[in-house]
Parts: sequence; structure tokens; C-alpha cells
Amino acid sequence: MTDDDWTIPEITVAVDLAILTVKAGSLQIMLVKRGIPPFEDELALPGGFLESTAEDLDSAAARELTEETGLRAEDLHLEQLKTYGGLGRDPRGRVVSVCYVAFTPNLPAPAAGGDAREVILTPVDDVLRPQVTMAFDHKEIVADAVERARNKLEYTTLGATFCAPEFTITDLRQVYEIVWGERLDPRNFHRKITSVPGFLTPTGGRVTRQAGRPAALYRRGPATILHPAMLRT
Repeated sequence: MTDDDWTIPEITVAVDLAILTVKAGSLQIMLVKRGIPPFEDELALPGGFLESTAEDLDSAAARELTEETGLRAEDLHLEQLKTYGGLGRDPRGRVVSVCYVAFTPNLPAPAAGGDAREVILTPVDDVLRPQVTMAFDHKEIVADAVERARNKLEYTTLGATFCAPEFTITDLRQVYEIVWGERLDPRNFHRKITSVPGFLTPTGGRVTRQAGRPAALYRRGPATILHPAMLRT
């Protein structure tokens, strides 16, 4: 092929959103039930195509988030996860998708819109069961998003993102236990977390739950990195 014969390949770019939260004692993900072909009525991640050459990826992700779920990007911790471009991942043609992962506490009730017929929150363990199918390669993306969350809890202060604005050490430990799927020693966890400069900022307040001793309340501090890292067992 000569240079005169070469043309730019026709490849469509999309964005997908893996939105994770801790709710009802489990790590949950927001999914939509597709309202149009392909994969009509099947579960999928919220997302869609870039609308024009003037729209950048972050703007497209924020727009699709609002259109399909009614949520706003500024209310979530949103970051790029990975790019997915496998052959045949979309029956409509060659589609490369840039996936974003979001972490947030206490998601408000989502509202379906755009191509989404319904929006649901469901435990990731249910989604990742072998018998469950999803549209496109979205089940692979869900697995990658869950692993990203688990890894980031080891070396960043992301765990506090899943907590309410004010929380106790027990609240934070429960986030780690839910995301990692393992029990942690309360005393060791307290010692490690409180030894990280800037992770927690005391509010001066206390709260009593289940007739126990009053527990100190904290806010997320300015630190973003856990050093040393707190590794899973």
C-alpha cells in the first residue's frame, strides 16, 4: 500500500463508567438495563459515544454520567481506569472505549435516561458470578474496576471516599473489610490508619452507636498516599 492509498481507519471512541459505592454491607456497582440494540434489555455500564471532535474524554464521561444516571461528575471521585479496544467487542463496528471508575458514598437514587431503560445498584459479587452475562465486554470492565478499588485502598487514602463526610475509625475499617472481602484486626487497623500523617482530621465530635463507648469522628485529611502501604493479607 502506498501513502496515496492510505486512509485514516474508521474507529469510534466511547466512554464507559464503573461507579462503585459501599451500601448495605457490600461493594455495589451502578448498572443500566439497555433500552436499545445491540444487547437490548441486558445489563451494561452507563456510557456512550463522544458526540463530536470538539468533545474531550472527561467531558464525554461527565455528560454520559448525567444523561444515563442523573448524577453529576463533580459529586464523585472519577478517574480513568483503562482503555478497551478488543476486536469484536461491539457488533456495530470497531469501537474503542475509555472506561472511567468512580468511587462515592451513599449514592442518591439514580434516574435512567438516554439509552438506559433502567438504572440499578447491585453487589459486585452478584455481577461477577459465572452465570451472569453483560453487554459488550462490560463484565471484564467490572472485574477490573473492582480490582482497581481493592488495590488503591492499599496505597492511597481512597477508603475515606466511601465514607460520609464525618466518620469513625470503625466506619472506615468496615469499608476496607467490605471492599477487600476480609476481616481486619480493629486494633492493628486503628494503629496503622492513625499513624499516617494527614489521612484523618479529627472533628472534635464523638458519636455513640449500639450502646458502646463514644467514638471519635474524623474527616478525610489532605493526604492522598498511604506510606507505608497497608497490604491485603
